[in-house]
Amino acid sequence: MATEDVILTLGGPDIASLLQGKEREIIDLIGEAYAIHGAGDSSLPHSVFVRFPDRKRERIIALPGYLGGSKNIAGIKWVASFPENHSRGISRASAVMVLNSMETGRPQAFMEGSIISAKRTAASAALACDKLHAPADIDTLGIIGCGLINREIVRYIASLRNIRSILTFDISADRAADWAESMRGIVGDIPIEHTNVVTDLLARCPVVSFATTAVEPTISDLSMCPKGGTLLHISLRDLTPEAILMGENIVDDVDHAMRAQTSTHLAEQSEGNLDFLHGTLAQILSGEIPPRDHPDAISIFSPFGLGVLDLTLGSYAYELALEQGIGTRITSFFDAT
Repeated sequence: MATEDVILTLGGPDIASLLQGKEREIIDLIGEAYAIHGAGDSSLPHSVFVRFPDRKRERIIALPGYLGGSKNIAGIKWVASFPENHSRGISRASAVMVLNSMETGRPQAFMEGSIISAKRTAASAALACDKLHAPADIDTLGIIGCGLINREIVRYIASLRNIRSILTFDISADRAADWAESMRGIVGDIPIEHTNVVTDLLARCPVVSFATTAVEPTISDLSMCPKGGTLLHISLRDLTPEAILMGENIVDDVDHAMRAQTSTHLAEQSEGNLDFLHGTLAQILSGEIPPRDHPDAISIFSPFGLGVLDLTLGSYAYELALEQGIGTRITSFFDAT
């Protein structure tokens, strides 16, 4: 049977198995995707947000895209974020991804997307941390939001840098305690402390990762942050425009980052210009701009989350699955004509 007549389906356990232990390879893949997108060899429509009346924290997002260069891949991720799922005993985020054949346009893979989404997000954060922050061990890594995304971010940063200790902040002390326990298999017995005061964390940590479900900014002052600190503002909506303006700002894509009431979007609306932007991560990777203009400045990385990153990692998992004979083949999906 022709390959174009087969859809390979990959569930969560398949994806987890295929990507296990491949942090460095995935970081390299994400860097390649940024470089291709930064060179303009991509098609990346704006993400489509499906929201619901009177339910501000819940949404479903469609991220379609195409990435050229050595990848030549197209598809879409359909991802839902329902924070109240935690009370139901299930994960906040769920997602599916479709990869399309670049020869026929037909879907060739249908796969669980939340693991891919978490790992591409973590790889992006780790890459930014490695390029923006001064080369050295991280004395104390600050974690704001104790969930899956920050667990993966720690895993990926730890594949590039030695982390000496971790300090957490979360609105739920119980969740923070559970998170710390779950990290033992990743970071071993390094100290993991918790604080109930977010400014205490910001003051003590040279690198901080934000991965919350905030829909409106709450942090307006970064004056307590260490000089030369790096903020991985992954959740995009924790910092007020005033806080954004206190740092050197790096995004993944200027057009995408200035949408959907992100903190950088609010800062643009407040200032009426983009002078507060230092540039994009792709520009730093290519050497077009330096990682920082001032060594003592606070670097703030606010990635909107590009669908081409999901496609890159999804395509990688797909190729590994074909090589290893993993997944379920659907052979009767398309019409017979």
